[in-house]
Amino acid sequence: MTVTEQKFDALHKHRERLGKSRIADLFDAQRFDDFTATCGEILFDYSKTLLDTPARVALVELLESVNFNEKRSAFQNGEKINTTEDRAVQHMALRVMDGREIIIDGTNVTPDVLAVREAMARFARNVRDGSIAGQGGRFTDIVNIGIGGSDLGPAMATLALAPYHDGPAIHFVSNVDGADIVDVLEKVPAATTMFIVASKTFTTQETMTNAETARRWLVEHLGEEAVSNHFAALSTALDKTAAFGIREDRAFGFWDWVGGRYSVWSAIGLSLMIAIGPQRFDEFLSGAAAADEHFFSADPLDNVPVLMALVGVWHRNICGHATHAVLPYDNHLARFPAYLQQLDMESNGKRITKDGAAVDSETGPIVWGEPGTNGQHAFYQLIHQGTTIIPCDFLIAANPAKPIGDHHEKLVANALAQTEALMVGKTEEQVLKELSANGMNEVEAHRLAPHKAFPGNRPTCTFLYPELTPFVLGQLIALYEHKVFTQGVIWNVNSFDQWGVELGKELAGELLPLVKGEADGSGRNGSTLGLLDAFHAMRAKS
Repeated sequence: MTVTEQKFDALHKHRERLGKSRIADLFDAQRFDDFTATCGEILFDYSKTLLDTPARVALVELLESVNFNEKRSAFQNGEKINTTEDRAVQHMALRVMDGREIIIDGTNVTPDVLAVREAMARFARNVRDGSIAGQGGRFTDIVNIGIGGSDLGPAMATLALAPYHDGPAIHFVSNVDGADIVDVLEKVPAATTMFIVASKTFTTQETMTNAETARRWLVEHLGEEAVSNHFAALSTALDKTAAFGIREDRAFGFWDWVGGRYSVWSAIGLSLMIAIGPQRFDEFLSGAAAADEHFFSADPLDNVPVLMALVGVWHRNICGHATHAVLPYDNHLARFPAYLQQLDMESNGKRITKDGAAVDSETGPIVWGEPGTNGQHAFYQLIHQGTTIIPCDFLIAANPAKPIGDHHEKLVANALAQTEALMVGKTEEQVLKELSANGMNEVEAHRLAPHKAFPGNRPTCTFLYPELTPFVLGQLIALYEHKVFTQGVIWNVNSFDQWGVELGKELAGELLPLVKGEADGSGRNGSTLGLLDAFHAMRAKS
């Protein structure tokens, strides 16, 4: 048995020791102080989890057994920790604000990072003030065409920072389903709309299909000469962007040490920068940089992303909880769960270790969620009374983005009530007393009581922050990024490749001629052939 296996075994013994303990019974006068940590002004509360001090010590020992400090240093120093693609992972370099040297493959990348950032800022300022305009004058609308990290990051952040949005209207197109691009094109004016095509290689099928559709639409409305004024690119494939008709000074690149789901800090964030302005975008970067500094320097028990990761490992591997809900009580964070879904599930949804062997424990959880209070009237029923325990993250701002009446106080009361209800529950005895006090007869009360009882003892973590500013949003995203890295180290998986998406792409390319009716399906499986026959029959009828 390896040292790490011994540490996992010790954690299972702690879970057995805790047995049927209840989270609420772990509380004493010191628990909240002992089971919270801060990163800047963000408070992370994990006191409502079934962890006590000995179990937490064992989690830290697990972290030490996988040489975490050494692997974190390799990450920070730009070593090629993405081993299957032989790449460094250095999205942190994109948010460095002080010009310090960052060496990757023997080269200081900071000058290039700052040069691209300044080019983005210059372009964003010129679009915002009308110095760069369309055929009809100042741009009123920006359409970002991307997919995955080239869409989710800027789309999530633009919505999250809507109170700071003082630039043109921003729209996002990602799905190859034609309804996505058509719905956007139907509501934007061609003469004052700019398209930003986000694809590092300028070959991503969904993105380029939508980009070509947008280009044809623009040419139909304004003529071929409009393309160079109404398109920009986030790409390093300058030959392809030029062939498309995009001017070189409107193509903004990034590097192969920036993964797609970690790229909102790069040129991929251009639409966000245009929306909120370069100064606010710098605040967004500064928040992430502050979280980086915290992650690389704080001790484990004070280190928020490390604690997030350890709590997550306890829930996934020791308690066997397969899913994780992210529940922001902040309407502008509506896309945050979807963003974290990609960040976590694409990073750590792996079944092979970095050594090429099968993993011997569960890895990434299923991540999902919706904003509160909407979720309370939808899926919270299962969280409270279902047979599956779902650990939850609650996110709460102390101050609202849009203050009005007592809305925010009611919102926060709901959030805190949910975390308390999930922890304490309600016994049948309590229910019977309530029903009896309300005058219900004993027979009916005993019939109804089991349905109204809540088991409780369901774990939650809470993030509390003063207000959702660009700085705070940058911190939050970076904290979750570093949580994912830490869990990847513990599970010994490569958190920075995504080979699992490739097979479907390959097969889609093979199937496209069959879908178009340009080839036969000899050799394909009976289900796919049956579906193709049914598809063509339905198309023929219409």
